[in-house]
Amino acid sequence: MPPSIPIFLLIALPWLNPFAPGPSPAVVPLLFSWACAAGLLALCCRLTSRDFCTRVVTAAAWAWLAAGLLSAAMGLAQYLGAGARLLPWVNQTPLGEAFANLRQRNQFATLTNIALAALLWLVATGRPDGRRAGLAWIAAVLLMAGNAASSSRTGLLELLLLGALAWLWGGWREQAARRVLLAALLGYAVAALLLPWLAGFGWFGNDAFARLREGDQLLCASRLTLWSNVLQLIALHPWRGWGWGQLAYAQYITLFDDPHFCAILDNAHNLPLHLAVTLGVPAALLLCGGFAWWVWRQRPWRETDPMRRMAWSVLAVIALHSLLEYPLWYGPFQIAAVLCLAWLWMTAQPPKSTSNRPKALSSTTQTAIVSVVLLVLAALAYAAWDYHRVSQIYLVPEQRDAAYRSDTLAKVSDSWLFRSPARFAELTLTDLTPANAERLRALAEQLLHYSPEPRVIEKLIAADVLLGRDDDARFQLARYQAAFPKDCARWTADHPGLLQPLRAVMP
Repeated sequence: MPPSIPIFLLIALPWLNPFAPGPSPAVVPLLFSWACAAGLLALCCRLTSRDFCTRVVTAAAWAWLAAGLLSAAMGLAQYLGAGARLLPWVNQTPLGEAFANLRQRNQFATLTNIALAALLWLVATGRPDGRRAGLAWIAAVLLMAGNAASSSRTGLLELLLLGALAWLWGGWREQAARRVLLAALLGYAVAALLLPWLAGFGWFGNDAFARLREGDQLLCASRLTLWSNVLQLIALHPWRGWGWGQLAYAQYITLFDDPHFCAILDNAHNLPLHLAVTLGVPAALLLCGGFAWWVWRQRPWRETDPMRRMAWSVLAVIALHSLLEYPLWYGPFQIAAVLCLAWLWMTAQPPKSTSNRPKALSSTTQTAIVSVVLLVLAALAYAAWDYHRVSQIYLVPEQRDAAYRSDTLAKVSDSWLFRSPARFAELTLTDLTPANAERLRALAEQLLHYSPEPRVIEKLIAADVLLGRDDDARFQLARYQAAFPKDCARWTADHPGLLQPLRAVMP
């Protein structure tokens, strides 16, 4: 059965979207992915459960494979320095770096492994044919060459995980699957060896194996430091957490016993830890324990159905990635995870109906779902318009829309969905004076919960000093020194007169 083209496109395009305008590059890709997900829901609600578990599975497998192959080609071009020639359809990267249009090497690597899982399913369910087998080997090699170009340690672990799952399910005993897996492993090894040499880095100079040997060059940038900070934050608020979206503020405001992670921490880079630090340990145990219990009840290690094996493989890859980063904060991974969970849920039990005729949702239910989808699309269109409006203040006047070239801040300050970026622009663009010090101080305090970065902290400390709130200024300065020592040293050196009352805590 050939894949449905609309379903295929709605699943593939979120992986390939090259456009991510500022000030928050994740917003537009997320809105686009949600729009595709809404369209996918509108199409799928008209299908029978049988079609959803056959037609949509086929379309998704081909979409993941196509997105993975195209992204692998993009990644190889980026790694070898040819990405600039493909602008604006392919993101630009420095020589020796590859992430296709996903803007993160680990996300790119995870896509290649999801595509490999889809390829294994297509091979397992397709008719044996010499020409198709050759194409499958080529596809596996290209996917893993892209994985190797990402230099992602996570991607290497995911490849090994897929190999382990194939062994668990007896896939290595099946000739077609075994050859694809061997082609993938060989392709990864050869690409990891040759790509650094082709890019001018020498043998073993810029790949996942080199990154495994070297580890994180800065102690403060390592995941161990990050997780140590998060565990201390959990210990401070174990029951209810710090609140959703408050991790960056919690990390800034806390003086740690161990080294301070040297970047703004908006995610714990581990899903269970993130749930614990934001929602509290009980909520994290409930959510993670509930999912683990469901997986145990499903017995994935006993699977014999190729479709369910593919779904478990995709979920396993995303789960492994979620222990090291946060892929589920991005639309393409959300769509993949929801589809796999839906397939597993719908095929977990045999149908209770004695009729062999597959049933679809009633016309009333379909109409209700389509109506909700239309409302969601309208809301997403409004969000995109509001984001575009706010983004104008972050452009030079010549690049702004004509309607926003003058008095831009006043025109976008009423934003509802993106009020924080608008307020951030207001804070950073407004000079501090005795007349506005109280207002800017309150604004800076609010923005610490949005983005506790040097420009916000400096404006807050300066306002405190100007208002004679020296104790508050010392409190913030101590945390500035701990979180951003280099920025703090530069700023204090540039403003010796302003900070004279605070010398007691300055280095």
